[in-house]
Amino acid sequence: MKEIEELRKIFEKNKNPEKAKQTEAYMKGLFCYLGIMQKPRTELSKNFIAWSLKQTNIEDIVWTLWMEKEREFQYVAIEILNKYCKKASKDFITFYEKLIVTKSWWDSVDMIAIKHIGTHLQRFPELIQEYSVKWIESDNMWLQRTAILFQNRYKENTDTELLFSYIKRCSGDKEFFIRKAIGWALRDLSKSMPEKVQKFVEENELSGLSKREALKHIEKNKK
Repeated sequence: MKEIEELRKIFEKNKNPEKAKQTEAYMKGLFCYLGIMQKPRTELSKNFIAWSLKQTNIEDIVWTLWMEKEREFQYVAIEILNKYCKKASKDFITFYEKLIVTKSWWDSVDMIAIKHIGTHLQRFPELIQEYSVKWIESDNMWLQRTAILFQNRYKENTDTELLFSYIKRCSGDKEFFIRKAIGWALRDLSKSMPEKVQKFVEENELSGLSKREALKHIEKNKK
């Protein structure tokens, strides 16, 4: 795709090998970087993103970016979806799934789970039961994390029965990213439903990490 090649040329001219090395170390060597930080990356890619949003093949553009070697291209894909998620068709949910399980790490999964899938399932709530159940019952940690986190911005509209059932299902999981997700989901919910979260934490067996995260906002307000 020639537009992506043009974007690559722009990025190559502005790469920073020292920052790339630092970021790769921080990300445990999972991805290659050009060393372009968020603010300059947003400025360098704004014309490309504006062009992308006028196209009819958003999925192809995003997937092509996703398959590029350097992580900055996946970040551009996420920025496109940030602006597109309120327009996505109902069946776009399967594409979000594909992104979640490809080149998976917290920096991509969390934005897709909360911003993109969270928005999508508010627009198409009839999909929630089918897809979130599939995710929580899967063997993929990132899909499970998505099932726990997708309601993080729903506040008082959170389906607490659904969230609590998913947390109970995963409460004994030893995986850090699942335990952290449980705590994060409960912490965000505590901002609108503190009593309900406090009661849930007291009545259920959660890991120390999950409990600490869950009660951060509540404990802060007690001081």
